[in-house]
Amino acid sequence: MRRLLLLLLCLALAGGLRRVALVRRRSLRRSLRDRGQLSHFWKAHKLDTLQYSEDCSAFKEVSEPLINYLDMEYFGQISIGNPPQNFTVVFDTGSSNLWVPSAYCVSKACAAHTRFQPSESRTYQAVGTPFSIQYGTGSLTGIIGSDQVMVQGLTVANQQFAESISEPGKAFQDAEFDGILGLAYPSLAVDGVTPVFDNMMAQNLVDLPMFSVYMSTNEDSSAAGELLFGGFDPSHFEGTLNWVPVTRQGYWQIQVDNIQVGGTVAFCANGCQAIVDTGTSLLTGPTKDIKELQKYIGAMPVDGEYAVVCNNLSTMPDVTFTINGVLYTLNAQAYTLMEYGDGMAICISGFQGMDIAPPAGPLWILGDVFIRQFYSVFDRGNDRVGLAPAVP
Repeated sequence: MRRLLLLLLCLALAGGLRRVALVRRRSLRRSLRDRGQLSHFWKAHKLDTLQYSEDCSAFKEVSEPLINYLDMEYFGQISIGNPPQNFTVVFDTGSSNLWVPSAYCVSKACAAHTRFQPSESRTYQAVGTPFSIQYGTGSLTGIIGSDQVMVQGLTVANQQFAESISEPGKAFQDAEFDGILGLAYPSLAVDGVTPVFDNMMAQNLVDLPMFSVYMSTNEDSSAAGELLFGGFDPSHFEGTLNWVPVTRQGYWQIQVDNIQVGGTVAFCANGCQAIVDTGTSLLTGPTKDIKELQKYIGAMPVDGEYAVVCNNLSTMPDVTFTINGVLYTLNAQAYTLMEYGDGMAICISGFQGMDIAPPAGPLWILGDVFIRQFYSVFDRGNDRVGLAPAVP
């Protein structure tokens, strides 16, 4: 392991690693505050009443509320075509397809984003296969095309991707990203399309068949995180990586031994399944368990979300996930989302109920709330996930 780390560091210094800066989305609450609308928003959602209640490293490398999805997302930039057309995408380990809006899309969501112009690319090839995908917070339909895709200096040839023709509803209309680049296993890919990272490996664009994700807590940083193809960066985590076997090759699915609240096992006493998902903002679990967890931490339902009194954070219990014998602890500051403005503070629980039916579920989803605290390495060569405490 020490020799591998030294090799990674040497190649990083030599410029061999391929890094993608991940930018944290501008918070919806922050945008409302900047427009002078935050107090009205909180009052409309009864949040002010709650708050003031006294009771309260690359080598040659289903349903969330929309408000939470928009508040905590990380994205980066890719290019498609020749000459390149730039798009902002979410790098999503919970799906396997790449899609961007098409020039032929007439949905309001497409009109608000950059659209791919196939006629302007010399390397584009029409495939024409119909495409349809459903996410927890939106769906879309389109057709499959093929072109070169560039990610931070890596050019993936003949990459099939979806050109979105219809994006109904408002799920993607207000998003500040154009599309999604899936990084899960090929078995999840719609229409049997080869995922981008699989093509990176097949085309020898990375020497190590792995990628890693760092998510910063600094919202104002111009680079609030990093996606590293082909390796991992030891400067982003403390100690050594703890490796966890993938139990099912679809999502990045792993076994959780148990879940403790305040040092006592409260859930998954006999083990349960979880996925490490960069495309999910919160940390989710079966609705019944999450409702009980909200009670443990003192969270109260407020218009579809759960909120806590910000002054209580120091006395709220830790929530610990035991994974492959190692404890991964989230304190209250880590599992709550806090915003300030207009002399008030609001603290939203980072836990949310989501029931995933068999055979895929039930599943816990270790989303951004978890990944911000634990640097995550996704190793396709050994079908395992590496976790270590992230450097703030």
